[in-house]
Amino acid sequence: MNNYLYDMIFKRKSFHLFRNTGDEHITDDELKDIENEFNKFRPLVEDINVKMKIVKDSTTCKRGQEYCILLYSEKKDNYLQNIGYIGEQLDLYLVSKNIGTLWFGIGKVEEQQIDGLDFVIMIAIAKIDSETKFRKDMYKSKRKELSEIWNGDYYTDIANIVRFTPSACNTQPWLVDASEQEIKIYRYRKPGKRGIMPIEKVKHYNQIDIGIFLCFLELCLNKNNIEFDRTLYVEENADNEINLTATYKIN
Repeated sequence: MNNYLYDMIFKRKSFHLFRNTGDEHITDDELKDIENEFNKFRPLVEDINVKMKIVKDSTTCKRGQEYCILLYSEKKDNYLQNIGYIGEQLDLYLVSKNIGTLWFGIGKVEEQQIDGLDFVIMIAIAKIDSETKFRKDMYKSKRKELSEIWNGDYYTDIANIVRFTPSACNTQPWLVDASEQEIKIYRYRKPGKRGIMPIEKVKHYNQIDIGIFLCFLELCLNKNNIEFDRTLYVEENADNEINLTATYKIN
């Protein structure tokens, strides 16, 4: 992944409403660049086909956005984590272009399939006229305390960044065990913690969230020149409260 994406972690914020964003608009050239860049992002899983479509409007996402980016995927093992991983690279790329973003989990679309790929999630976007309207201090954002998500005294500097990973309805469904040689990431579904998310959708969006978390984690590891070998796991039962998602062996 490109290192410039790491710097965007500190700038990005979720624009829950696109208001007072100025008079600038996303240009046709920028739309083409978004499509071209999407095809360059590194997947979490190599053999899963994905596709994006940019639409002017979505009947269910009324947040003042200019466009919605619809993400589609082939359904294979870990396809939700994969779309989160790729989509977060897209998110950070857009931020680098002063385009505000919102992962919009509950959005519905007319085209449920494109080229045999199923709709997964959308990202609402709009041009922002000033960098000052992005996040000024990430550390003031409301997130779980480090002790709630990170077990172990290793890589805590990295932990204090990745804990600001965005998640659906702010569920923050991750739990980490860290030793000197290994980092284990679990998807943790706390009973009753789902905000406005329909209960039947919790495991769907939480698996996307884990992919976003892995993107943040790997950007931080790369930034610190920490080499690793990643192992992904297929969840045996997605309804479990805790599921091992990935292990990073530190080289």
